Amino acid sequence: MTISRRPSPFGELLSLRQAMDRLFEDSFVRPVGWSSAALDGSTLPVDVSMTADELVVDAQLPGLKPEDVEITVENGTLTIRGESSEDRDEKKGDFLVHEIRRGVISRSITLPNGLQPDKAAATFDNGMLTLRIPKADEVKPRQIRINPSNGTSSSQRTIAASSEQKAS
Repeated sequence: MTISRRPSPFGELLSLRQAMDRLFEDSFVRPVGWSSAALDGSTLPVDVSMTADELVVDAQLPGLKPEDVEITVENGTLTIRGESSEDRDEKKGDFLVHEIRRGVISRSITLPNGLQPDKAAATFDNGMLTLRIPKADEVKPRQIRINPSNGTSSSQRTIAASSEQKAS
């Protein structure tokens, strides 16, 4: 007697379910920003904050010199671009681990309206770029002061004035 084994019809369903789970996890659980480009260090990390007077952009550019960094604003888009040369000594041999980024690194950010990029100032200290773009005076918040009254409200003054006219 020969025992033959039939494949289970649920075996294919299980692999389909695993494929759907993997697709769901890759699409929703792990954001697109976690792709291999983000993991290999080729993105330019930035912090962007807004104060009452200016927009502040902090960018990490370790290993670069200020002359290797280019900052441009065109059509409301800020672009920070840095380039590091490859100083690899061929005598070191083959890499076992190669994580230090070399080459061009760039980041573009859409700026909000109401800024004055022509008055921007940039500083570079220990691989940290700080860019300050002032706000235009028209968009800065203004405080409206309330003038103190002399103790009587305008409606009380109107009533007093009308009673004086009736008395005369």
